[in-house]
Amino acid sequence: MSNTIQIRVDDDLKKKSDSLFRDLGTDTTTAIRMFLTQAVANNGFPFEIKRNTKEQNPYISMSEDEFLSKLELSRMHANTGNVKDSSEVVSDMRSKYGL
Repeated sequence: MSNTIQIRVDDDLKKKSDSLFRDLGTDTTTAIRMFLTQAVANNGFPFEIKRNTKEQNPYISMSEDEFLSKLELSRMHANTGNVKDSSEVVSDMRSKYGL
């Protein structure tokens, strides 16, 4: 027995996905069926789903040298009295970066 699943998607998304799957030698219906088969086989999404952390956390993409340079700049600010209370900094980081 077969069931039908109906979904609504933006016209542009449908055209682009149809074109993509055609180039890959299949169609959108088969691609969706493949996704569902893999989801069942993986007991979850067949790919990783996560937030784009690079946009949320600017330190992720920094090299060690860049990070140390920023740290040195912070030390210079501290020496001139340009500082914030640590609880304010921690609160800002928690809200901005989900820490």
